[in-house]
Amino acid sequence: MNKNYAFINCNVIDGSAEEPKNNMIILVNDKGVIHKIGNKSEIEIPSNYEIVDIANKYVMPGLINAHVHLFSKGKPLKIAKNDKQQKIVFKLLKTKLGENFLKRRMKSNVIDTLNSGVTTIRCVGDFLYKDVEIREDINSNKYLGPNLIVSGYMLSVTGGHGAPYLSLVSDSPWEGRKSVRTNLKNGVDFIKICVTGGVTDGKAVGQAGRLEMTEEEVRAICDEAHKKGLLVAAHVESKEGLRIALKGGVDTIEHGGEMDDEIIGLFKDNPKALRGYSALITTLHASIPMSILDEKITKIDDVTKQNSLIVCDEMLKCAKQAFENDIKVGLGTDASMPYVTHYNTWRELDYLIRYVGITPKQAIYHATKSNAEILGIDNYTGSIDIGKNADLVVLDENPLKNIRALSKPSMVVIRGNVINNPRVKKSKEIDDLLESIQ
Repeated sequence: MNKNYAFINCNVIDGSAEEPKNNMIILVNDKGVIHKIGNKSEIEIPSNYEIVDIANKYVMPGLINAHVHLFSKGKPLKIAKNDKQQKIVFKLLKTKLGENFLKRRMKSNVIDTLNSGVTTIRCVGDFLYKDVEIREDINSNKYLGPNLIVSGYMLSVTGGHGAPYLSLVSDSPWEGRKSVRTNLKNGVDFIKICVTGGVTDGKAVGQAGRLEMTEEEVRAICDEAHKKGLLVAAHVESKEGLRIALKGGVDTIEHGGEMDDEIIGLFKDNPKALRGYSALITTLHASIPMSILDEKITKIDDVTKQNSLIVCDEMLKCAKQAFENDIKVGLGTDASMPYVTHYNTWRELDYLIRYVGITPKQAIYHATKSNAEILGIDNYTGSIDIGKNADLVVLDENPLKNIRALSKPSMVVIRGNVINNPRVKKSKEIDDLLESIQ
């Protein structure tokens, strides 16, 4: 049960890309909602509020990771291209023991993500609707977890990215509509589609960005989802993939590709998108390690290495063009992919700063307030404002001066529930490799 809290002596970074406000007090009621914010000289603390002294640490909105999968821990996926092994693994996962194992692992990843300072997760493709079950467990207070936005299965085509185990397969506009209806029946929050191929299961150089869905298929899926008020996210890793996805009416592009003037215009003014525009979700964390780390370390084949290099270049160009052209940008990590753990969301901000050239202030804005606006959840989270949930992270250092401060939160608050000294189980092997990337 929530308490009334008065967080005092806060240096507040509110998510709006402004400088920190010092000596602030945040009052949070027993419903977990912020109902007063102000300088300590302006606010009188009611007697029934428990005081939490932040001791001049930095308080900011909890991070939002807008692109994760929950099925893996971020270790290399050795079965990605082995059809025989995939068949065996997914047959086992569909047993009672397998489903229980999968759900426990996904729950563990969700808790690690929360304890790392991420208070909202958007899951963009998992198995057997376990993401829906975990969302319902959290919402019914079976355990404390982050805000969870889930897609269930991805939508793909025969032989396409994620097919046949991680996706519902359709090969026509009407089959695509049926897949949307199937996911809706199972309680998803949005729809995820695969417009192009991907790196992890690509079997030929260039397959990662190769078109797999037609514009007619994309349009039918978007129309069906939009009728129900659901946003559509699209896996895209090439210029022509961008064009087809945006013309079809998708709301977010996941990953990205190099843009031309037509594509830039469609992002900013997209009449077929649910809200009249489309946004980019960057996932540099999924591409940079695989591209930069030596194959002797990653043990990936030459096809995967070449596809990684191609896609990484496309993503970087896309991100730079998006910022240059004032396209709406959010971010995710593609957690569960090789070398992308569930506790390293801060690294996506670091990569954007280092490789794209934005400031820490901008990175934090795009990981909080902008992400919330893109996902349509800014009415209750994404910034420190009166009337929003107390989804907060407390840091010893100022992240505007050192973005690595985000890697070690001293407190996480989710819907007004306080987690002191949060801990996650980390992989030293993966972290050491990531630290070697300059």
